[in-house]
Amino acid sequence: MVRDSRPDAFVLAGDVYDRAVPPKEAVRLLDDFLVRLIRDEGVPMLMIAGNHDSPERLSFGSRFLEDQKLFVAGRCAPTSAPIVIQDVAFHLLPFGDPATVRFDLAQDDIRSHQDALAAQASQAAAKHPDGLRSVAVAHAFVIGGLESESESTISVGGTGEVDAKTFQFFDYTALGHLHRPQAPSSQVRYAGSLLKYSASEADHRKSITLVELPSTGAVQTTALPFTPRRDLRRVRGLCQDLLAGSDPGNREDYVFVELLDRGPVVDAMARLRQIYPNLLGLHLQDLADGESGLSAVDHRSLDPEALFARFFEETMGEALSQEERDVYREILSETENARCE
Repeated sequence: MVRDSRPDAFVLAGDVYDRAVPPKEAVRLLDDFLVRLIRDEGVPMLMIAGNHDSPERLSFGSRFLEDQKLFVAGRCAPTSAPIVIQDVAFHLLPFGDPATVRFDLAQDDIRSHQDALAAQASQAAAKHPDGLRSVAVAHAFVIGGLESESESTISVGGTGEVDAKTFQFFDYTALGHLHRPQAPSSQVRYAGSLLKYSASEADHRKSITLVELPSTGAVQTTALPFTPRRDLRRVRGLCQDLLAGSDPGNREDYVFVELLDRGPVVDAMARLRQIYPNLLGLHLQDLADGESGLSAVDHRSLDPEALFARFFEETMGEALSQEERDVYREILSETENARCE
């Protein structure tokens, strides 16, 4: 994609890694990518720490690497200057919890993620060179963004949310954190993750974002989609149908299966792995009416027969018949008689 589009810069808005101390294979992969991108293709790289990254580890050697056109921001600093490429000034606003940013910027009134990012944005605006267009690179959960199951929560209780208006000074803001490609506003955009990392991302269309910023006028973005070797899909159906090949998709994909069978399926995972070698998860469809209030009943108040009837209905999606109720009573009676003996 870089060779085809010949961009003036490549931006990675965190997370660079998925943990503070990444495995050696991930470090080696990033090193190989940076060599091919910067040395072989001649494209400058700008990246910031996300909430998964260790800012100190990520920014090791960053002052030396700037001469090689690799610009890394691990922690925010009051002395940081924008990076000018062509006629655009890039402002790197790395992720930091409020306490860290409060210390780094020596501003005692920073108490939330909104405060922390607003302070960084204000500092960047004050240092922006006249006559240049502006791009912010940040890592945050912007209000209105759609989450996925695989994202690590920035904070609890909504205090990690940031208003998109925080970036109103900038001509464009490249965001990291949320895995779904999306645009909270016309000038603020998440490129999304490179791959699908959970079942909740099965319907995502992963891509890289090509941003065109003319000397004047609106920003234009184009999604350049990825086609992975193996997709991640959700598959629904009866076990026997799936074993018979009813799913037309690629069997080598990473698959989460939802079975529609009306009862337990013996050894379903092992059997389905013969069809889907990369099966990741198995779920038996919940056939109970979610609005019936069955789960809200205090089960301690029910006698054994009523409790079993509730269990049967929640599991099978239909009420216990009189014949089935008679069988239950017979088995219960036999069990109680055996206990007395």
